[in-house]
Amino acid sequence: MYAISVRKKEITEKEKKFCLYYANTRNVREAAARAGYGVLSELTGMRLLAKSEIRDYIDKIEKSLPQENLARAGLERLAFGSISDAVKLIFCDTEKLDPDALDAMELYCVSEIKRPKGGGLEIKFFDRLKALEKLLGISDEQYDDTVPFYKAVLEGAKNLYSRQAEKQDGI
Repeated sequence: MYAISVRKKEITEKEKKFCLYYANTRNVREAAARAGYGVLSELTGMRLLAKSEIRDYIDKIEKSLPQENLARAGLERLAFGSISDAVKLIFCDTEKLDPDALDAMELYCVSEIKRPKGGGLEIKFFDRLKALEKLLGISDEQYDDTVPFYKAVLEGAKNLYSRQAEKQDGI
């Protein structure tokens, strides 16, 4: 009888990038494309997720991140994300567009793409102001029970002044 020991392989830096992008976006195709897997990035990402060492590394990353970070990260991408790839898409010849180039484009801010009958391309974006309002709402909820810095300094100064006045009255 032979005992077979199965050692988990060390994951590469490229795979670590994939894990980090996947933990933050939950998008297999985008995570693989941003990590540098150009050809058939969605298929490559699915193959990576099938590996136990990759899933373990993603779990480790997710446990270190608070749950609200995922929502915050998405809202920040909508509010502050680049639209340059969407603009490139408008001006490029979409008939000759390489699928790998399209796969690598950052189109997170795009809510809808249409090709009208008259030709051209119509792109609609998510509302950045709504995303900013939601981010502000998350921040307000997070800091509702805290005192603004200037109020804390003012209260500290009042307390210090009242203690000094008490000491002078007691002398």
